[in-house]
Amino acid sequence: MASAEESPLLVPTTHEVIYNRFAPDQKRWIVFHVSFAGLLAMFVQVTFVPSIPQIAKDLDSTHADVSLALSLSVFANAIGALCWSAYSSFYGRRSIYLWGMPFLCVGSCGVALSTSLQSLLFWRFVQMFGCAGALSLGSGVIGDIYKLEERGTAIGIFFSMLFIYLSFPETSHPGTLGIDKLPSRRRIHIKWINPLSSLWLLRSPNLFAVYILTSNHVVLLVPIANTIGVRYGITNDAIIGAFFLPNGLGCFGGTLVGGRLSDIVVRRWREKRRGAYCPEDRLRATWIGGLLIVPLSIGASGLITTYIGGPIGLALNILCLYANGVGVELVLNPVNSYNVDIGHSRSAEATAACMAGWSLIMSFAIALIIPTIECIGVAWMDIIAAVLAVIGQGIIFLTIRYGDGMRASIDVGFSTVENN
Repeated sequence: MASAEESPLLVPTTHEVIYNRFAPDQKRWIVFHVSFAGLLAMFVQVTFVPSIPQIAKDLDSTHADVSLALSLSVFANAIGALCWSAYSSFYGRRSIYLWGMPFLCVGSCGVALSTSLQSLLFWRFVQMFGCAGALSLGSGVIGDIYKLEERGTAIGIFFSMLFIYLSFPETSHPGTLGIDKLPSRRRIHIKWINPLSSLWLLRSPNLFAVYILTSNHVVLLVPIANTIGVRYGITNDAIIGAFFLPNGLGCFGGTLVGGRLSDIVVRRWREKRRGAYCPEDRLRATWIGGLLIVPLSIGASGLITTYIGGPIGLALNILCLYANGVGVELVLNPVNSYNVDIGHSRSAEATAACMAGWSLIMSFAIALIIPTIECIGVAWMDIIAAVLAVIGQGIIFLTIRYGDGMRASIDVGFSTVENN
């Protein structure tokens, strides 16, 4: 008979069998699907920012006015995330992906053909409403098919309509969808679901604490044409857009490292407690990114832009953009995985609630970034953002320290180790 020392600390539970529905190759294929859809949505988001000067010129408007379209798109992202996630819990992930893509396609055509600021605002809203589905449901899909200690890596890999229809399976756990519980239903069954119900999850101190941390990266990217572009005399839209590449490369590397790091942290702390599981352990992986890389890259970029000109200043800013991308994803990846961990049965809704809360705040903040920079300068603006990033990491520390009590104070249906 095996001794206690020889017995495994982490014994598979009956619930874990459900994650074997898909073979490893199928899981990778599903992650590729949602990553492709998420990449398309992110492409639609980031390509708008470097085009602001040209759009303002074409529409005979100002940069500040056109930036309202960016602010409105973030608001649309919030509404879309709530709507798509709420209906995905009833109809399934696959159906909602198929419903959301036409909004993205039609909205993109409308944005390209807009001839006035009003039409641009309308079609940008439609476009981003469709994008929200691809971004908010991806974490839910990964939570459906990967076990607790594998999700961070898969979500790191994550962050075309006929393509999805032909080869994307339904990933929701059997018997958990609202439509599966109906005693009878028509061939086409339409049901009203309150999309704002997901926001009620934010009454949880844990979810509320982590969602407010995800906003600092926009401080560098949104005004890039007015900061780096103006300071170094860059007016070509293609070159301004190219400055998103170092940030994107940093995000790519950060997601892979952050996801695997958070899984390693969860396993090591669980082994350290001899099998006892604490969801907040995953947040320990945010320290390097949240406390060091993010605030330093933001603050340094503001000071460099203000005081260092020429090629040296430009090169240092590129380095800051790359570092910021790495740091942001080292924070976002564990946070997104944590949202799935503690609210696994409503993972898409939990992710959407955090995304919506963040988007609602940022829809107002983005409209103020450029006027604030014009008022107090880019250095002070970035220093303030860096300080806010450090405060946010302090909130993460409190969540790690008092997470159990916070979850016990308001239970919104948190997952346990048996059903996660």
